[in-house]
Amino acid sequence: MADEFDKTPQDPTVLPPEELSPDMSGPDTPGPEEEPRRPGAELFEWLQMIMGCVLAAVVLFNCFARLTRVDGHSMDNTLQDKELMLVWSLGYTPKQGDIVVVNKKTADFLSNRAIVKRIIATGGQTVDVDYAAGVVYVDGVPLDEPYLPEDMYNTGSPTMQQTHWEVPEGSIFVMGDNRNHSTDSRDDRLGTVDEDYVLGKAVLSLWPPAKFGLM
Repeated sequence: MADEFDKTPQDPTVLPPEELSPDMSGPDTPGPEEEPRRPGAELFEWLQMIMGCVLAAVVLFNCFARLTRVDGHSMDNTLQDKELMLVWSLGYTPKQGDIVVVNKKTADFLSNRAIVKRIIATGGQTVDVDYAAGVVYVDGVPLDEPYLPEDMYNTGSPTMQQTHWEVPEGSIFVMGDNRNHSTDSRDDRLGTVDEDYVLGKAVLSLWPPAKFGLM
């Protein structure tokens, strides 16, 4: 009888303990232990992120764009004194109507100050200023300039009496929007500006908050 009991087949659904799969071992089975974080690891990760942001900013503002602050009132009311702008330079080609920043080395009288002006004409075009009518003509066509704060007139400056210009290829003719209070290409000391002196186009106003937005 004992031998017959021994020959009784076992229940095939019951596995020996050593054959239990991990997910069948029950909720109390301990999982793999996590390695403790080293002291200062989180601080190091934050420093890495900050350094990455600083490096990206350095590359951006040295190779692609720069921050420039308006100094003066020659672009009123389009731009205001002390306004902070983002100026884009990578791959920029000057176009009529763009607001650009011109290098401080363009002319000695600038006293090491970069200037912000609007491009009125580019290489190959002609510019005529009719002070009596308060109108600027490019290639004989009057400009529509709703951004001017007041009518333009002849200020009487001895260096700003010329009224006709032919812009050389590779150069631009610039003027401030506040025409009666702007030293620009109408001044014999500056004249047309070589494109190599253009630092870039003003694309975004950053400060003050009320002026924030694309230009």
